[in-house]
Amino acid sequence: MGRRLFVRLAPRLIGLIPSNLFERDCGEVALNLPVLAPAEGRIRVAKYDVAIIGSGPGGYVAAIRAGELGLKTVVVEKDPFLGGTCLHVGCIPTKVLLHHAEVYDQFKNGAELGFEVSGLKINWANVLARKDKIVKKHSKGIEFLFKKNKVEWVQGWGKYEGPGRVSVEKDGKKTAIEASNILVVSGSEAKSLPGIEPDHKTILTNRSILELPEIPKTLIIVGAGAVGVEFASIYNSFGTQVTILEMLPRVVPVEDEEVSAELDKTFRKKNIQIYTSSAVESVRKDAKGVAVSFKDKDGKTQTLQAEKLLLAVGRKPMTENCGLEKSKARLERGFVHAGDYMETAEKGLYAIGDIVAGLPQLAHAAMMEGIVAVTHIAGKPAHQIVKTRIPNATYCEPQIGSIGLTEKQARDAGYSVKTGKFPFVGNSKATILGNHGGFIKVVSEEMYGEVLGIHIIGPLATEILAEAAAVLNLEGTIDDMMNMIHAHPTVWEGMGDAFASVRGLQINV
Repeated sequence: MGRRLFVRLAPRLIGLIPSNLFERDCGEVALNLPVLAPAEGRIRVAKYDVAIIGSGPGGYVAAIRAGELGLKTVVVEKDPFLGGTCLHVGCIPTKVLLHHAEVYDQFKNGAELGFEVSGLKINWANVLARKDKIVKKHSKGIEFLFKKNKVEWVQGWGKYEGPGRVSVEKDGKKTAIEASNILVVSGSEAKSLPGIEPDHKTILTNRSILELPEIPKTLIIVGAGAVGVEFASIYNSFGTQVTILEMLPRVVPVEDEEVSAELDKTFRKKNIQIYTSSAVESVRKDAKGVAVSFKDKDGKTQTLQAEKLLLAVGRKPMTENCGLEKSKARLERGFVHAGDYMETAEKGLYAIGDIVAGLPQLAHAAMMEGIVAVTHIAGKPAHQIVKTRIPNATYCEPQIGSIGLTEKQARDAGYSVKTGKFPFVGNSKATILGNHGGFIKVVSEEMYGEVLGIHIIGPLATEILAEAAAVLNLEGTIDDMMNMIHAHPTVWEGMGDAFASVRGLQINV
């Protein structure tokens, strides 16, 4: 909104100013200029090109890229450290535990590999200490990258206060930040269930389960999405009797149906109990831990007992008390609607990460969203996020990697679909690793062979997913990929056989 600023100008300069921007008053010229949160009697110019609220993966990547693009950048972070949920209580510590579980499984099967291992036991305190060491190292690494790219950061609760303004509250004191553009990446937190409140001792979330002082003998996990199956995998390897309760008809319900069926089969072989189409009715703490009553798929009420209960029923956006209600941004159930370049309906206000409506709550998605947003802010060409080209990676054992349309989604979208599948049992490197369960499934358009989706369950699935992501992003075809030379012996070469299987020309099966 324009404010009147009185200045004295030489007559020859007045003729250079558009008439709608000034008026004469008392021998002076009053300029009607847009100014940012002006104080009485002076103009305040925005100190920063961009202010970022939140330092999770989306926030810190956006900040570093903004610095690289020459934007003066400040990050507001509520915690006294950088990295957000993913680094401190999400992706990274969970994957540390998964790696330890994988190594432990290797030791337990040492005899098959020719090693006699006796007296094997878990030093849980050391496992947790290594987890914390890795997290701290990478948090400090973000601080270094901020300094390298001239990104400033302040601790406190960041809140949008209107166009170009952010307030930061810490210890009851508020300070103001002025920025031409504001990027909100406030993240998400674990959902609960009605009437079930985590106490973080017996009823746990993804945060509190990372701090358990001892490995529980029994664990019930409510929810069979990525978080649920990853923790099921971890604690099953460490000797916990794990039970999964899932409301939907199958585990990892966002994955291709054949992948879900394979994981279900493998988990059951590992003695993980699974109840699908089962809704929790009540949770009661008692002297033994927790009693969970649920209605099974046949409509019968059952009760299970365990030391601990993990709630893994999804995540909700943290947009309360962020000031977005003061903006034109459109919110839906707490999620923020953003446009092609992550800008909301409020000009100069951007949103990325777990708070964005219609995009997956994935760290790597948030990272790219941040890059798109600050590239657009910098006035440089920016591409748009394509949802079907965002990869999913789940690090349970067996691993799951996927991108693009499932077979059902492709058929529902009207494609004439042709699929191919290559089982890892035919891959020599998988046999060497002693891990040859699972498969690679390719979903393609029948006439031209366009690759529509790739779904992997098995060894190194989250790594060989890289080729799948490249294929979809480059709009490759079956013929492009089956004629690409894949190195031998690698687990990766299974991709070549998977593409060839669509044509019925796979070699190793």
